[in-house]
Amino acid sequence: MSHMDFAHPYFGVFFLLVFTIVIFTAIMILSRVVGNLMAHKREEKLKLSPYECGPLPNKQPNRISAQFYLIALLYILFDVEILFMYPWAVDFKILGVFGFIEMALFIFILGIGFIYAWKKGALEWQKIK
Repeated sequence: MSHMDFAHPYFGVFFLLVFTIVIFTAIMILSRVVGNLMAHKREEKLKLSPYECGPLPNKQPNRISAQFYLIALLYILFDVEILFMYPWAVDFKILGVFGFIEMALFIFILGIGFIYAWKKGALEWQKIK
Protein backbone atom coordinates (compact mmCIF):
# COMPACT_ATOMS: atom_id res chain seq x y z
CA MET A 1 0.00 0.00 0.00
CA SER A 2 1.59 3.21 -1.12
CA HIS A 3 -1.23 5.54 -0.12
CA MET A 4 -2.41 6.38 3.40
CA ASP A 5 -5.29 4.33 4.63
CA PHE A 6 -7.95 6.77 5.85
CA ALA A 7 -10.47 3.97 6.21
CA HIS A 8 -9.17 2.92 9.65
CA PRO A 9 -12.07 3.14 12.13
CA TYR A 10 -10.09 5.21 14.66
CA PHE A 11 -8.55 7.69 12.19
CA GLY A 12 -11.31 10.24 12.79
CA VAL A 13 -10.94 10.03 16.55
CA PHE A 14 -7.16 10.42 16.33
CA PHE A 15 -7.53 13.37 13.95
CA LEU A 16 -10.00 15.10 16.29
CA LEU A 17 -7.70 14.52 19.27
CA VAL A 18 -4.70 16.05 17.50
CA PHE A 19 -6.84 18.90 16.14
CA THR A 20 -8.20 19.64 19.64
CA ILE A 21 -4.74 19.67 21.19
CA VAL A 22 -3.42 22.04 18.51
CA ILE A 23 -6.40 24.43 18.82
CA PHE A 24 -6.23 24.35 22.64
CA THR A 25 -2.51 25.17 22.61
CA ALA A 26 -3.03 27.98 20.09
CA ILE A 27 -5.84 29.54 22.14
CA MET A 28 -3.78 29.36 25.35
CA ILE A 29 -0.77 31.02 23.72
CA LEU A 30 -2.95 33.65 22.07
CA SER A 31 -4.77 34.49 25.30
CA ARG A 32 -1.48 34.83 27.17
CA VAL A 33 0.00 37.13 24.51
CA VAL A 34 -3.13 39.30 24.31
CA GLY A 35 -3.39 39.45 28.10
CA ASN A 36 0.22 40.57 28.47
CA LEU A 37 -0.20 43.21 25.77
CA MET A 38 -3.38 44.66 27.26
CA ALA A 39 -2.47 44.49 30.97
CA HIS A 40 -1.64 47.63 32.90
CA LYS A 41 1.70 46.97 34.55
CA ARG A 42 2.01 50.04 36.74
CA GLU A 43 1.77 49.80 40.50
CA GLU A 44 -0.52 52.36 42.08
CA LYS A 45 -0.54 53.35 45.73
CA LEU A 46 -4.34 53.26 45.74
CA LYS A 47 -4.40 49.73 44.37
CA LEU A 48 -2.14 48.47 47.17
CA SER A 49 -4.03 50.22 49.97
CA PRO A 50 -6.65 48.39 52.08
CA TYR A 51 -10.28 48.90 51.11
CA GLU A 52 -12.09 51.42 53.36
CA CYS A 53 -10.52 50.39 56.67
CA GLY A 54 -8.42 47.77 58.37
CA PRO A 55 -4.76 47.19 59.01
CA LEU A 56 -2.18 47.69 56.33
CA PRO A 57 -1.37 44.48 54.48
CA ASN A 58 1.99 42.96 55.30
CA LYS A 59 3.66 39.66 54.63
CA GLN A 60 3.31 37.14 57.41
CA PRO A 61 5.31 33.94 57.77
CA ASN A 62 3.58 30.66 57.06
CA ARG A 63 2.21 29.48 60.38
CA ILE A 64 0.81 26.16 59.20
CA SER A 65 2.64 23.34 60.86
CA ALA A 66 4.23 20.60 58.76
CA GLN A 67 2.70 18.16 61.24
CA PHE A 68 -0.71 18.97 59.76
CA TYR A 69 0.41 17.66 56.37
CA LEU A 70 1.87 14.51 57.92
CA ILE A 71 -1.37 13.72 59.74
CA ALA A 72 -3.42 14.46 56.61
CA LEU A 73 -1.18 12.16 54.56
CA LEU A 74 -1.52 9.37 57.12
CA TYR A 75 -5.29 9.84 57.19
CA ILE A 76 -5.54 9.56 53.40
CA LEU A 77 -3.25 6.53 53.39
CA PHE A 78 -5.25 4.61 55.98
CA ASP A 79 -8.56 5.76 54.52
CA VAL A 80 -7.66 4.36 51.11
CA GLU A 81 -6.53 1.11 52.74
CA ILE A 82 -9.93 0.81 54.41
CA LEU A 83 -11.55 1.24 50.98
CA PHE A 84 -9.68 -1.87 49.82
CA MET A 85 -11.52 -3.84 52.50
CA TYR A 86 -14.99 -3.06 51.12
CA PRO A 87 -14.91 -5.43 48.11
CA TRP A 88 -13.56 -8.16 50.39
CA ALA A 89 -16.46 -7.66 52.81
CA VAL A 90 -18.97 -7.85 49.96
CA ASP A 91 -17.58 -11.18 48.67
CA PHE A 92 -16.61 -12.60 52.06
CA LYS A 93 -18.58 -15.85 51.67
CA ILE A 94 -17.37 -16.44 48.11
CA LEU A 95 -13.68 -15.97 48.99
CA GLY A 96 -13.81 -18.37 51.91
CA VAL A 97 -10.80 -19.21 54.08
CA PHE A 98 -8.26 -18.05 51.48
CA GLY A 99 -9.84 -14.57 51.37
CA PHE A 100 -9.95 -14.44 55.16
CA ILE A 101 -6.23 -15.28 55.44
CA GLU A 102 -5.32 -12.72 52.77
CA MET A 103 -7.32 -9.98 54.53
CA ALA A 104 -5.85 -10.95 57.91
CA LEU A 105 -2.35 -10.57 56.41
CA PHE A 106 -3.37 -7.22 54.87
CA ILE A 107 -4.71 -5.93 58.20
CA PHE A 108 -1.57 -7.20 59.97
CA ILE A 109 0.71 -5.26 57.59
CA LEU A 110 -1.54 -2.20 57.91
CA GLY A 111 -1.35 -2.52 61.70
CA ILE A 112 2.46 -2.68 61.57
CA GLY A 113 2.46 0.57 59.60
CA PHE A 114 0.09 2.19 62.09
CA ILE A 115 2.21 1.12 65.07
CA TYR A 116 5.37 2.39 63.32
CA ALA A 117 3.77 5.81 62.74
CA TRP A 118 2.54 5.88 66.32
CA LYS A 119 5.99 5.01 67.77
CA LYS A 120 7.67 7.66 65.60
CA GLY A 121 5.30 10.28 67.04
CA ALA A 122 3.65 11.06 63.71
CA LEU A 123 0.21 11.11 65.34
CA GLU A 124 1.14 13.55 68.11
CA TRP A 125 0.49 17.14 67.24
CA GLN A 126 3.39 18.88 69.02
CA LYS A 127 6.19 16.37 68.47
CA ILE A 128 8.09 15.86 65.23
CA LYS A 129 10.91 13.35 65.11
